[in-house]
Amino acid sequence: MLSAEHMRSLPAFFTDIPDPRRAQGRRHPLPAVLAIATAAVLCGARGYKAISEWAEDLGQKARARFHCRYRNGRYEVPSRTRIRDVLTRVDPLLLDRALQGWNAQYAATDEGLAIDGKTMCNAIDEEGRQTHILSAVGHQTQTCYTKKKSPLCP
Repeated sequence: MLSAEHMRSLPAFFTDIPDPRRAQGRRHPLPAVLAIATAAVLCGARGYKAISEWAEDLGQKARARFHCRYRNGRYEVPSRTRIRDVLTRVDPLLLDRALQGWNAQYAATDEGLAIDGKTMCNAIDEEGRQTHILSAVGHQTQTCYTKKKSPLCP
């Protein structure tokens, strides 16, 4: 469960991400859309439909905490199409950086990390080499702090 403080603070972490949408017709602020999508995934939603259903179930107070669009005396959440459009067009590196900042502020501290690496079968990069991934997961919180494609090891 996310606390009211977590919901209120989440949009602020996305304010520096440039909005990939045209200015004309923009109905929902980018930080609100990204905060709703993030919170939905943190609460177990998988996929655009599940994220939009989670958002639709939010009460008016929760929608206000996410800084949703206010119209005709009610807070509105973005549709599944809007959520998908934003998530497929936003810069993933900037989104990752914002999420790591939020996680660093609110995540419990881990005393140790588990480091794991894998070589992915049938995943070939642009240079014709197999893809290698590396991840670091906290022992206590089971939080994945980072995962990245790594260069070929000597």
